[in-house]
Amino acid sequence: MANVGFIGLGNMGGPMAANLVKGGHQVNVFDLAEAALQAAKDAGCRVASSANEAAHGVDFVITMLPADKHVESVYLGDNGLIHELPSSTLVIDCSTISAETARKVGQALAAENISFIDAPVSGGVGGAKAGTLTFICGGETAAVERARDVLQHMGKNIFRAGDTGAGQVAKICNNMLLSVLMVGTSEALQLGIAHGLDPKVLSEIMSKSSGSNWTLDVYNPCPGVMDNVPSSNGYQGGFLVDLMSKDLGLAQQAALASGAATPMGGLTHNLYRSWSQLGHGREDFSSIFNFVKANKK
Repeated sequence: MANVGFIGLGNMGGPMAANLVKGGHQVNVFDLAEAALQAAKDAGCRVASSANEAAHGVDFVITMLPADKHVESVYLGDNGLIHELPSSTLVIDCSTISAETARKVGQALAAENISFIDAPVSGGVGGAKAGTLTFICGGETAAVERARDVLQHMGKNIFRAGDTGAGQVAKICNNMLLSVLMVGTSEALQLGIAHGLDPKVLSEIMSKSSGSNWTLDVYNPCPGVMDNVPSSNGYQGGFLVDLMSKDLGLAQQAALASGAATPMGGLTHNLYRSWSQLGHGREDFSSIFNFVKANKK
């Protein structure tokens, strides 16, 4: 059993912390949302009054935060954890942020002899609840191996992509591909519907054909085709459009920095930004299905 400080209890972080408790760990949690703290308390976590209190006396600190600025503030701010954590602590940041920020935080902590890995996740809210997430890690091999003690209770796949920041690069590559597949799947389904096809039948046909992919087979964006996915729950309870747009922005920044050509990623980023600006930022990213809905003549 390890003592874990967990900061950030959103759609992903809350279930992840609960699974750590199920794995036998003592988990101190902090979040700004009272409802999230209550849910974590009900799951067996110990509620702290601040991030610093949650991280006091623990073996591991895990953060699951929305963006770069939040991660920097928690670790490097005036009251940041960097000023309080002992060198025996392993910091695991599961947020999806820029590789540059991950390296900045990692280097600052390393200067204080505190180990750090970036470990963004894939698998969505369903994976967070089921404990089947994929962790994409960047950092020293020894630190990643040590992190397995807690990561294994939240996920079934743990990869080391490379040095600090590499986890973030691999994650934005994955999410860029995911978003492109979601748009393509939505377009194909909407085209079939416009010509009178049953989306359930069309989905089955494509699933057994060369068009098969995760967004079609596991996370279908058409309401009523698949149970227990956001599209059949008013596009609630999943990975937000705003978060996908953020991740696609990170991918475009990385592409610009390296000179990589990502025309499909750029187009998809524009589609998600537009969908967000139309008021759908708090919906699941599969709601892009409605943005590409055919206008029948």
